[in-house]
Amino acid sequence: MADRTLKGSRIGSTSLQGEAGVELSPRRTVEYITDKGVSFAVTFDADAEPPPEWSDQRSGEIGFLDDEAGRTARAELEAKESSQRTPWDMLIERRSREELEELLEERLKLLRARRGTAK
Repeated sequence: MADRTLKGSRIGSTSLQGEAGVELSPRRTVEYITDKGVSFAVTFDADAEPPPEWSDQRSGEIGFLDDEAGRTARAELEAKESSQRTPWDMLIERRSREELEELLEERLKLLRARRGTAK
């Protein structure tokens, strides 16, 4: 009897429970806008507080709400990006440009001497 029950049924691929009598919770759609002006919508529960920033699933860009919380999040992200130090910034803090040019010339002379193309 067990052989007949499983024969022809797709176990795990479809639910045997129907949607009859299921009541979904209320939802709302929230619009986010990227820096390029592209807007996309995300659906949240009606009681949930939407985050001020959200990543667009299609482009991967970060979108912000078009309200005070979104503007604050955008300003924080821009401040964070502008405050990041690059390796070049750290190098300039340790040495002057003239020192770097002298070091470059020394290293180039060594490389050229090794190759036999001294100038």
